[in-house]
Amino acid sequence: MKKYQRIFTIVLDSLGVGAMPDAAEYGDAGCDTLGHIAAWTENFKIPNLQKLGMANLHQLQGVAPVEAPLARYGKLREASRGKDTMTGHWEMMGLHITTPFKTFTEHGFPPELIEELEKRTGHKVIGNKSASGTEILDELGEEEIATGHMIVYTSADSVLQICGNEETFGLDELYRCCEIARELTMKDEWKVGRVIARPYVGRKKGEFKRTSNRHDYALKPFGRTALNVLKDAGLDVISVGKIYDIFDGEGLTESNKSKSSVHGMEQTIEIAKRDFQGLCFVNLVDFDALWGHRRNVAGYAAELERFDVKLGELLKELKGDDLLILTADHGNDPTHTGTDHTREKVPFLAYSPSMKNGAQLEEINTFAIIGATITDNFGLKMPEGTIGTSILEKLTD
Repeated sequence: MKKYQRIFTIVLDSLGVGAMPDAAEYGDAGCDTLGHIAAWTENFKIPNLQKLGMANLHQLQGVAPVEAPLARYGKLREASRGKDTMTGHWEMMGLHITTPFKTFTEHGFPPELIEELEKRTGHKVIGNKSASGTEILDELGEEEIATGHMIVYTSADSVLQICGNEETFGLDELYRCCEIARELTMKDEWKVGRVIARPYVGRKKGEFKRTSNRHDYALKPFGRTALNVLKDAGLDVISVGKIYDIFDGEGLTESNKSKSSVHGMEQTIEIAKRDFQGLCFVNLVDFDALWGHRRNVAGYAAELERFDVKLGELLKELKGDDLLILTADHGNDPTHTGTDHTREKVPFLAYSPSMKNGAQLEEINTFAIIGATITDNFGLKMPEGTIGTSILEKLTD
């Protein structure tokens, strides 16, 4: 059986393709991120995704299916409980999450946690709600500078974020407070996926700017994943974007931070010009962070069109023994109520220039086929206790 030398797995963060059977349990009945974007967007143009088979995989208003799609395509269901970034990515690499990570979008963090955080850090907490990072600074930055209080906030993801002015609060103090918050949020009832230090500069509303000294305090995966297996076998495991934070660096040999999803694709295209053997694992977060959570259909559609242009450039760099996998980690329907992720199936598009033809795959009941297929490709076994079965034979001619 033919084996691929390089596998590029690109996660279009939040690009769901229709409600999961249990979506109603999450308040997400009828959600459909990609379908609703297409329905709400005139002249929606994604020609490279279209030729791979995205409109064959999922009916899209204004985007016709093609007669001979290039990719093997289908939909994946999430086996784990939850609908957040870490759950989706960890499952892709073989972990089955049965208890969702905690989110505190509705009412902020519980009083018991805030009281303990204040007591341990010596700072009064202000904010304690779901907000965007720029809005919370405009609202509370001046108060924090004047009083020494500490801005704590969350988002629709499983995160606790703390802002600190680099000049008045200090980076070391901010990091100390975040380390305390990470320790406190290891309790099951408060367990969040990440604690994030959000330093900023500026002295008044309208002038505040977040700096590059952000630091993430993530949870390590609770077990070994496909990434560990690949690294231990001496293969390259190259990450682009948020992958390092999502896996807390576990199983990676190289990490590349991205400034945007377009930049992430540019980095991926450059990596494709290099010689390596193994996996390039990419997360493109702007779909989710900039557009899905903000319920901005036009912004999401435009981001997809920008991605599609870069996808065309990447396709030109692929060799016959390369495999490209396009997928997502959850949904975030910008036409849905609220600002939370949506419980959806995700697309699976697999393409290599060596494929003689595209084909439809049956719907599969876990994202974990991705990690299982990648390890199988390199003749490796998934770690004990993981889920997922390889479909490599369906992706090779």
